[in-house]
Amino acid sequence: MNVARRRLSPEESRDAALEAARALLIEDGPQAVTLKAVAARIGRTHANLLHHFGSAAGLQKALAASMAEAVTMKIGEAVLRARNGDHNLREVVDLAFDAFDREGAGALASWMILTGNQNALDPILEAIHSLVDRISEGQDARTPLREETLQLTLMALGDALLGAPMARALGLPRDKARELAAMMLRERIKATAP
Repeated sequence: MNVARRRLSPEESRDAALEAARALLIEDGPQAVTLKAVAARIGRTHANLLHHFGSAAGLQKALAASMAEAVTMKIGEAVLRARNGDHNLREVVDLAFDAFDREGAGALASWMILTGNQNALDPILEAIHSLVDRISEGQDARTPLREETLQLTLMALGDALLGAPMARALGLPRDKARELAAMMLRERIKATAP
């Protein structure tokens, strides 16, 4: 995506940078998400990105926030559909697993932790917390939604990082962790149903 030299509003410039950063993350991994690489991708200067994000860590934090917002919105919609009669828990599982694997959130989160930029995870954690609060409105307080969210998130993150080689080493289908996550969610929901 090259937005070469067209005058952009500050919001458009920021959005273009985040889109480019996301593409770099998916294509080449978190180490590729640098101010220089993003600037080159969108035809802007390093200084322009410094103005918007302050640093590479600021760019990564903004990327995490952008990704978390988009993913939690999709997951929230899927949860609400499941509640309204379309009980497709596998859709919820697939969205969570895809966010960490195909969308690069697992690699980005791991990179942030390993490079000491843990506060950049705050937007992801806040988005998940907000999602849980939103989908638990009006639900019975006994509903173990927070525990289910923890379990699903950790399974999705682990699968993004080690799922393919572990499944291969154990002779299991690649999507076995997804099947297990959906099964565990179904069982927990049955066990806590009134």
